[in-house]
Amino acid sequence: MDDQAAASQDDAPVTSREQDAVRVLLLIDGASQAPTGADLTDPGLTDAVGVVRTQVRLQKLDFWLRNPDYLADELLTDYESSREPGLLRWAGRIQDSEEPEVRRYPMLRHHFGAYEPLDDALAVLRSAGLVVRRRRGTVNRVRQHDYYLLSAGRQVVQDIVSTTPAFTYYVDRVALVIALADGLGGSDLKARQYLQREYAETARGTRIGSVSTQARQRLDRLRTEAEMNSVGAEES
Repeated sequence: MDDQAAASQDDAPVTSREQDAVRVLLLIDGASQAPTGADLTDPGLTDAVGVVRTQVRLQKLDFWLRNPDYLADELLTDYESSREPGLLRWAGRIQDSEEPEVRRYPMLRHHFGAYEPLDDALAVLRSAGLVVRRRRGTVNRVRQHDYYLLSAGRQVVQDIVSTTPAFTYYVDRVALVIALADGLGGSDLKARQYLQREYAETARGTRIGSVSTQARQRLDRLRTEAEMNSVGAEES
């Protein structure tokens, strides 16, 4: 890594344990599916109201939440295939603001893609009785981690949103992330994120760089195309 890249790594903004805990709680709440009857037979999960299955899925969703530039670029990818105007509007709302700069918290490029330790944040949530983590597999090999939202956790989410309007930002972005990831498991999300060149070519163990410049250029091009198509439709 050269000196400029090293400086960029050192200057990367970081989050506090408390910020991570709130963001992860809002993400688990928004991304969770209903627990199964088998889940609820676990004595520690009798009041579980949702579950996010696998650490890979949680990490990949968190990547888009922490990196608005990548989120906006993926919205443009979906727009190119669907031509749904709402996707272009949301990408524009993100990229026209300072969000890709002031809301971006880079993640490390790990062996399996974007990764940032969540142990501290989860420890806060678990100690407060808001979330329970369950490891699936054997003593010698953990197959997956599942993250259960307890009823107290959902109540805290509701309280946070009603008393601290600033966190509505994360609620809105979680909704975008979940819509983008609709029907995709953790491995599918990993594969999709690897299609992004900047992401895939980041050296392992370093932080994944921004794509805001490329995404804004792409946004401008797609807006121009949309305007030209609109004018053409009016004239025909």
